[in-house]
Amino acid sequence: MLLALSQWLAQDIRAFNVFSYLTLRAMLAVITALIISFIIGPQMIRKLTAYKIGQSVRDDGPQTHLIKAGTPTMGGALILTAIALTTLLWADLTNRYIWVVLFTTIGFGIIGWIDDYRKVVHRNSKGLRARTKLLWQSIIAIIVTSYLALTAEIPAQTEMIVPIFKEVAIPLGIVGFILLSFFVIVGTSNAVNLTDGLDGLAIMPTVMVSSALGIFAYVAGHSVFAKYLGIPYIPNAGELSIFCGALAGAGLAFLWFNAYPAEVFMGDVGALALGAALGVITVIVRQEIVLVIMGGVFVVEALSVMLQVASFKMFGKRIFRMAPLHHHFELKGWKENQVVVRFWIITLILVLIGLSTLKLR
Repeated sequence: MLLALSQWLAQDIRAFNVFSYLTLRAMLAVITALIISFIIGPQMIRKLTAYKIGQSVRDDGPQTHLIKAGTPTMGGALILTAIALTTLLWADLTNRYIWVVLFTTIGFGIIGWIDDYRKVVHRNSKGLRARTKLLWQSIIAIIVTSYLALTAEIPAQTEMIVPIFKEVAIPLGIVGFILLSFFVIVGTSNAVNLTDGLDGLAIMPTVMVSSALGIFAYVAGHSVFAKYLGIPYIPNAGELSIFCGALAGAGLAFLWFNAYPAEVFMGDVGALALGAALGVITVIVRQEIVLVIMGGVFVVEALSVMLQVASFKMFGKRIFRMAPLHHHFELKGWKENQVVVRFWIITLILVLIGLSTLKLR
C-alpha cells in the first residue's frame, strides 16, 4: 500500500525511491509492527480481561502455574493484527508469496481462535477435537502447497536443498513436494503450539527464527547474493523479508506483555498461526532442513510429547516427568524463568548455526 504510494510519488520526487529498497522496508516493518502492537495491546488486554477470556490451568501440572488461572488468553490476535496491517502497508501486494503467507497465517489463526473460544468462552476444556483441528490444518496446508507446486516456474522451487553441500538438490516432483511441505507447515504449527506453555517461551524463539528466515528470504530472492552463496535463486522470495520483519516486531512487542509474569497469553490463535507462518516461509525459500536446526527447541518439544505418549501406550511408563519437555524441567526444580531463558539461549545458538549454512557451502 505505502510502497505503491511511494512509487507514484517517486515519479515527481525522486527521494521516494528509497522505499523501493527491501532492507529499508523490512526495518520499517519491524518498527511499524512494534508501534501498532504497543498502541492496541493494552486495549486488547483490557477487553479480554473484561470479557473474562481467561486461561485454564492443568491440575496435574506444576503447582506454580495455578496462579496463572484467569490470565487473559487469545493474545495471539494482537500479533496477527499487527503482522497483517504492517505487511499490507509495506509489502509489494502484487507479490503472490505475500498472499500465500498471509492466507496460511490467518487461516491457521482462525482455527486457533475457534479452539481458544471454545475453551475459554464455552468452558469446553478440549476445545476443537484434535481430529477436527488437524483436518482444517490439513485442508489449508494442502491448498497452499498444491498452489506452490503447480505454479513453480523453476526446478529449484520444488527441490529438496541440502545445506553445506552446494550441488546437492533432491528432485521431489509435485507429489513429493506437496507431502514434504504439508508436514513442514502442519508440523511446525503444532510444534510451536506445544512449546507455548511458559511465559515468553514460544514467542522469542519464533522471533529469532523468523528474523533468520527473513535473511534467507532476502538472499534467496536476490540473484547475485544467491549465486554467490550457492543457494537456489527463488524469484520474488525477497519480499517475504517484509513479513518476517513484521512478525519479529509484533513478536517483540507481544513479549513486552507476555514476559513473566505474563499479562496475556498467546493462545492457539497465535501459536498455530505463527508456526504455520514459519513453515510456509521455509517451504518457499527451500530451507526445510535449516528450519529443523534453527527450530530445534520446537522439534524437541514436539518429540517429547510423541515419545511420552508412545512410551505410555506401549509400556505403561513415562519417559519424562511431564510433557512437553519444558514441564519436565520445571518438575525437576528449574524455575520458570530459568527454563525460558535457557531455551532462548539454545535457540539463539541454533539460529546462528542455521545462518552459518549460508556460507558453509
